[in-house]
Amino acid sequence: MTIFGVGLHVLVALFFAIHAIRNGQQMYWLMILFLFPGLGSIVYFFAIYLPGSKLQHGTRRAVTTAARSLDPGRELREARAAFDYTPTAQNQMRLAAAQLEAGAAADAAATYEASLQGVFASDLEIRYGAARANLACGRYAAAVAHLQTIRASDANFRAEPVALQLAQALAGAGRQDEAKVEFAATLARYGSFAARAEFAIWAATSGDIALAGELYPELQSTMSRWSRQTRDMNMALIRRLNAAMELARR
Repeated sequence: MTIFGVGLHVLVALFFAIHAIRNGQQMYWLMILFLFPGLGSIVYFFAIYLPGSKLQHGTRRAVTTAARSLDPGRELREARAAFDYTPTAQNQMRLAAAQLEAGAAADAAATYEASLQGVFASDLEIRYGAARANLACGRYAAAVAHLQTIRASDANFRAEPVALQLAQALAGAGRQDEAKVEFAATLARYGSFAARAEFAIWAATSGDIALAGELYPELQSTMSRWSRQTRDMNMALIRRLNAAMELARR
């Protein structure tokens, strides 16, 4: 097949040659591509192009998602087996993460708390996991303590999610005035969809219907411009937002 008098295999080779130059590949790839444009393109595609492409990453994510759907408890079983066999700190943290992912938030909280003992007491990643797990299982005071410790240690560590989760934990602990201040400050600083949505959810569920009504229109405007992929990525938050707004309308 030819296009404008040039063989398709030559055009494909030219495409990969440009890719090789832009990505700093060894110059011998140009020789391979132009001396053997058909076979060279096939070799370049599998050896260089595919491993670094979005297609490869997307395929991996799809395979991972499918595997979790078919066997959702696999990671937890493997993490528990690894920790039982070799009870290292790394395996303990893997087990905690798997427990949290599996919905066993109370178990995850206990595992994270155990991981914070000794030399890992200052590890902010572990403390953040402990905060998330405690928040998920309703231990709001513990979550607040962990998040405030993180902020005091490093204000830039996961700054937005720490702020949002601190606001949620304060609300869960019944400290609504402090929660409102934290939500408002987070929205003012980051202006993200997540910050606005979480603030609206809190407002709707805490009875501040007027505030929820002020926040919601911009969220609707943002969602109206989203692609299907972006909407799917945020579906869990959208469902929580819609449920909270429906509750506020009653």
